[in-house]
Amino acid sequence: MGKSYDAELALFINGSWRVGEGRDSFAVIDPASGDAIAQVPLASAADLDEALAGADRAFSVWQATPAEARGTVLRKAAALLRDRSEAIATLLTLEQGKPLAEARSEVAASAQLFDWCAEEATRLYGRTLVRPTGQRAMVNRQPVGPVAIFTPWNFPLYLLAKKLAAALGAGCSVVAKPPEETPGCTGALVRCLADAGLPQGVVQLVHGAPDMVSRHLIASPVIRKVSFTGSVPVGRHLMRLAADGLKRVTMELGGHAPVLVFDDCDLEKTLDLVVPQKFRNAGQVCVSPTRFYVQESIYQRFVDGFAARTHGVTTGHGLDAGSKMGPLSNARRPGSIEALVEDAAAKGARVMAGGKRGNAGYFFQPTLLADVPDNADIMNNEPFGPVAVAAPFSTLEDAVAKANRLPFGLAAFAFTEGLRTANLLGDAIEAGMVGINTFAVSAADAPFGGVKDSGFGSEGGIEGMDSYLVTKAIHMA
Repeated sequence: MGKSYDAELALFINGSWRVGEGRDSFAVIDPASGDAIAQVPLASAADLDEALAGADRAFSVWQATPAEARGTVLRKAAALLRDRSEAIATLLTLEQGKPLAEARSEVAASAQLFDWCAEEATRLYGRTLVRPTGQRAMVNRQPVGPVAIFTPWNFPLYLLAKKLAAALGAGCSVVAKPPEETPGCTGALVRCLADAGLPQGVVQLVHGAPDMVSRHLIASPVIRKVSFTGSVPVGRHLMRLAADGLKRVTMELGGHAPVLVFDDCDLEKTLDLVVPQKFRNAGQVCVSPTRFYVQESIYQRFVDGFAARTHGVTTGHGLDAGSKMGPLSNARRPGSIEALVEDAAAKGARVMAGGKRGNAGYFFQPTLLADVPDNADIMNNEPFGPVAVAAPFSTLEDAVAKANRLPFGLAAFAFTEGLRTANLLGDAIEAGMVGINTFAVSAADAPFGGVKDSGFGSEGGIEGMDSYLVTKAIHMA
């Protein structure tokens, strides 16, 4: 590996970094070994109150800052992310486990978000309504106020950047609670913003017991909006907390992405694309392709080709040059994945590749299950790990019914050379994002979000910035 963990872990409150100083702490684990590599300090109730007060004061300053000046700060932060990419990516790999090449890509994508929102901040236009001479009516858009954002550990840098870039570009101040598992890389992101000249208090960074922090922040009258990325049960819980204060919410929740593979696709090209995508970040991706429904005439060829490629996915520490897939991110995940695989096998699924835990750390083998019945737990609950499940379908109508069977609707994918089939699928599949012959459904300029139990509201694109704005109509006579 050749690199050690080197990060100063701290809270960021009112422009100053706060370290231990008697606070409780949380052990940061290298998931490749299971060893503790650092301790991150946790915020107390007093810390949270100070962060809230600071965000409240800073909002009046930041919302009055011209959009061009806000954009300058965001562009400088993007440049610093790129300058510090190798160090930040190394922290990300050591904390989260993904291969270093994937971590570098995450840093680059995070920088792109800041650049895009910096430009879009100058285009948050209102409009003028038609009125008789001597009268005026305008529609303005203004920042909603201080926001609380909660982000998960699977893409700790990118998902934090996606919320921060949009909120800051819109003129909001932020209290951010990223995951305790990955404090080094997220702290490095906030340092880039601070070093870029962000005014004191505009971003507060706190770690802490998730339930305590979320209850404390959401209950505060300072917070005007909540943005959360994570599981469906936690999303429901935070919505209940937000309802008491009638706070607006954006919820990007879990998925269970179907992949419909039709017999007119380029099969070898499709396999070469889907297998690496399935095992990206060890399958810990909310839009990870998971339920592979394959047309009957090519089904056996598909699962055989998928299995052969899966056997070739090399696992190892993310800093090892030959690693194509790292460990799962925490100690809970291997056991959960193992239980899902065992349940599917007991119900008749064939284990075509993998299916077992690794010998050290939090590794789980890249896995393919074929002939998986609908009553298997893994067909109904998102595995969030390196397991692909496959089953055959006969007609397009059959495929769409299978894709839409679950209450989730984040992303869905299909592979076909038929234009008519592609058009019908785009309309018929119940998902916030549909990829036809591509997995590229997340981009800085595109809305990202789900339907049904996968949440509501969008992040990315102008839609992502809209959620941090309120609309005001001004009438003059």
